[in-house]
Amino acid sequence: MTNVHELNYLKEKIEDLKKEGVYRKLPILEGGNEAEIILNGEKVINLSSNNYLGFANHPRLKKAAIEAVEKYGAGAGAVRTIVGNMSIHEELEEILTRFKREEAAFIYQSGFNCNAGTIQAITEKGDLIISDELNHASIIDGVRLSKADKKIFKHSDIDDLERVLKENRDKYRNALIITDGVFSMDGDIAKLPEIVDLAEKYEAMTYVDDAHGSGVLGESGRGTVDHFGLHGRVDFSIGTLSKAIGVVGGYVAGSKTMYEWLNHRARPVLFSTTMPPAAAGAIIEALKMLMESTEYTDRLWDNAKYFKEKLGTLGFDTGHSETPITPVIIGEEAKTMEFSQKLLENGVFVSAIVFPTVPRGTGRVRCMVTAGHTKEQLDRAVDTFKKVGEEMRIL
Repeated sequence: MTNVHELNYLKEKIEDLKKEGVYRKLPILEGGNEAEIILNGEKVINLSSNNYLGFANHPRLKKAAIEAVEKYGAGAGAVRTIVGNMSIHEELEEILTRFKREEAAFIYQSGFNCNAGTIQAITEKGDLIISDELNHASIIDGVRLSKADKKIFKHSDIDDLERVLKENRDKYRNALIITDGVFSMDGDIAKLPEIVDLAEKYEAMTYVDDAHGSGVLGESGRGTVDHFGLHGRVDFSIGTLSKAIGVVGGYVAGSKTMYEWLNHRARPVLFSTTMPPAAAGAIIEALKMLMESTEYTDRLWDNAKYFKEKLGTLGFDTGHSETPITPVIIGEEAKTMEFSQKLLENGVFVSAIVFPTVPRGTGRVRCMVTAGHTKEQLDRAVDTFKKVGEEMRIL
């Protein structure tokens, strides 16, 4: 008799992963997430983190987190709607509202929770969701949780978006267009002005997931909406607090009406303890730093341009990136994995991204340049790319 507790069906699936060459073990980071790190016991240049501004291990954020723990404790102790809503959470939402130049900002425990909780709360049966085909996995999951009907438009194809609106808008009460602000695999920016124009033409709402735009685009990192000057015209602006901001959490910025409704219907907030005080304290400090100066975003963009130019001069294909996300497109999956591994062996950690995350034959290593990198570190990384590229006959 088979022992059901052996989970043999999962063991078989794990074996399949190993046969397909996609089984992995988690890399282990020793110490803070910096531009240069100790990974699995080896010192390497880190080109794989979302720590765009170098805030994750910044002394000011750490000090603010410690002070919050001393005043409020290690955890919030409850969901916000019962007794977990501390004054530090209210302070965080108030400073986020000012930073984003919106009427209100509503916090979640993570960026993923934002999409899982918001999309289903603002749409229902009889509504239509129209989503870019390359939107993030959390948007896809959030859309699946909604009872609204769904349509997909081709990536950043405004004509195709209009086709979907023209064919379907009059069949539904409400329509919601969803797009990433910055697409994480290629680093391209959504055509937000054109999307908003179409949304207004067809009386649809606009929803932007600005996970990779928050802290990167706009004045001192205020995001894609600020970058394009679209305040008041994007109904739901989602941002993470775990990438450029360097901590954990997410938020939706928009109207006071949006805030009131999510306060009653956002399931991750209603049914899960809110973010710990330490996170809220550190985030508040990060936002203060961004509101004081553009030095962090200026350094980020300077480093990104420097690195891209150097790679481009060598002849690597960096795609159509418009942001610090810099894909180096290799093509074939196994070759991409080998390229990433050889870079690591030579002291540069950069993740390989292959099918099914990106289309087959477009495998790439995704370089994440940050404000924390020095020019010397970037030069060493480029030299390593050149060495490995020549050894593998990619260049």
